[in-house]
Amino acid sequence: MKRGAATMRRDAETGRVSSTESQSPLDADAAPLSPPLKWAGGKRWLTPSLAPIWASHRHRRLVEPFCGGLAVALGLDPRRALLADTNPHLINFYAWLQRGLRITLPMRNDEALFYRHRTRFNALARSDRAGTAEAAALFYFLNRTCYNGLCRFNRAGEFNVPFGRYVRIGYTRDFTAYRAALARWTFCASDIDAVGFSRNDFIYADPPYDVQFTQYSRGGFTWDDQVRTAERLAKHPGPVVLSNQATPRIRKLYRQLGFTLRYLNAPRMISCTGRRVPAREVLAAKNL
Repeated sequence: MKRGAATMRRDAETGRVSSTESQSPLDADAAPLSPPLKWAGGKRWLTPSLAPIWASHRHRRLVEPFCGGLAVALGLDPRRALLADTNPHLINFYAWLQRGLRITLPMRNDEALFYRHRTRFNALARSDRAGTAEAAALFYFLNRTCYNGLCRFNRAGEFNVPFGRYVRIGYTRDFTAYRAALARWTFCASDIDAVGFSRNDFIYADPPYDVQFTQYSRGGFTWDDQVRTAERLAKHPGPVVLSNQATPRIRKLYRQLGFTLRYLNAPRMISCTGRRVPAREVLAAKNL
C-alpha cells in the first residue's frame, strides 16, 4: 500500500426535492471556516478535546497523515501544517481551494445529473486530467450529493458511491474564503510512510476506523496498515495524538506501544447486542 509523495503548494452537510446554492461559505465577519466537505468519520466534534492539548504546542508544525475532511486543521488553525492523505482526489480539491476555487458546472440535487457528473469524474480520474479544477469541482459535487457523503472507490480506482436521498442540499460555488487560510499549509497525496516528519512536529493521526469497511481509497486500509501506522508514530520523538474506534485490538496495540489512552463517546451510533449505543473512540497520546 505504500505510495510515493506528490506534494503540492497550489493555491459541510445537509442533507430529493429541492436544492440551494450559496456563493461563499462565510462572510468577512463570520467565525472560523467550516470543513468544505461532508465527511464520514469527520472529527469536528473532537476538536474541543484536541484544542487544550494543542494550545501548548502552537509553535510547532501540525502534521496530519490522514487529513480527511480538514475539520481538525481548520479547528486548530495552525500557522504551519503538513496535511497528507492517500486520496489524491481529496488533495487535488484542497490544492484548488488554495487557488480560490470557483465552481461553474451545474450543481443540483438531481439523480440524472449526479450520474453524468460521476461518469465524467471517473473519466478524468483515468486520464491525465485528474488534477484539474474541473476534477476538483466534480469531486465536491459528488461528495455533497452522493449517499451519506461517502468517499469510496472500487479496485479500478473509480468513484462508485450511489446517488443520495437528501431533501435539501446547500452547494457552495465560491471558495475564495479558504484561500488565505490554506495558503499557509502544505498538502501532499501520500501514504504515511512517505510523509516527512520533523522531530519537533506535533502529529495528529486519525487513520481509517478499525472496522470492516476500509475501501476509502484505492488499495484499502488493512490491519497491517493499522499496525505500521501506530508503530511509526510511536517512534516519533515529538508529541503524537492518535484517534480510532476503540476496538479491543486497537486498545491493545496502542497500549503495547506506550500510548496513554483516553476514551470518548463519538456523536454516532453503532449496534451492540441488539441496541444502538454511542460509538466509543480512543484518544491515544505520547510525548505530550
